[in-house]
Amino acid sequence: MLVFIAVAEKMNFTRAAEALHMTQPAVSQHIQALESEMGTKLLERSNKYVRLNEAGRIVYRHGKEIAGLYTSMQSLVHDLMNEASGTLAIGASYTFGEYALPHTIAYLQRHYPEIKPTITISNSKEIAELVAGRQLDIGIVEGELQHGNGRLHVEPFAKDRMYIIASSAHPALGEAEDVTAAQLQDQTWIVREEGSGTREATERMFSDNGLQSPATMEFGSTQIIKESVEAGLGITLLSHWAVRKEIKLGTLNRLTLEGQPVEREFSLVRIDDQLQTKALQVFLEILRAHQGLPELE
Repeated sequence: MLVFIAVAEKMNFTRAAEALHMTQPAVSQHIQALESEMGTKLLERSNKYVRLNEAGRIVYRHGKEIAGLYTSMQSLVHDLMNEASGTLAIGASYTFGEYALPHTIAYLQRHYPEIKPTITISNSKEIAELVAGRQLDIGIVEGELQHGNGRLHVEPFAKDRMYIIASSAHPALGEAEDVTAAQLQDQTWIVREEGSGTREATERMFSDNGLQSPATMEFGSTQIIKESVEAGLGITLLSHWAVRKEIKLGTLNRLTLEGQPVEREFSLVRIDDQLQTKALQVFLEILRAHQGLPELE
């Protein structure tokens, strides 16, 4: 199964063999054995490509979940006799993952060097799906999670303040500290993609304040959005964590809407019946105690 997963992800027998430190004939034998056990072909092969067929996609999806359960089993058994250690698969949405999680991981490594985290950054919807598929031990998402999956346990653990962000050189908003909804209606808004917690917060802010279909430009990266706002392409709504450096440098201006920032929650997402390794317990304790704040000591 592990060999099949490697071939599916590398889409190449030779690259899979190199990653697994095996010979290519040995990889082929493992794939043939699995296909024989399943009673059907799992891969479409040619001289140019290797890709999953419909049966292969089913086996790959469940195989990843089986591999995650096996790793969890090994970690739990190891925990019985050892201190917190081993791998910890963490997923986070872009805002938390790019601007707060590195500080949390640095704190974790200083105090628990035997824990080896791996990090996946994606939008909130995709992180929840990876947790549900047991490909991540824990997920950190922003906003209201529309996962539609009863297997997931969602626990809010930190508040996030979001501000309207404009270029310091913006002709109308550059020197403002507070704005009204009327001032924002005719602005071009730069927004994140569908599935993003930041996009959800932006659309909720539009609805709550009566903004009627303002002009928007969509980008899939917070960094690109910040650069675009600095260049004068429009304004945006971002977490205060994402713009701390630019605000300090004076290149971006942080505005409240009628005196108040927009608030949302960051939440922990995990499988409801999940047995927690010591490594996961330690990580959760750090997040709950410090609320994910970058100012960890």
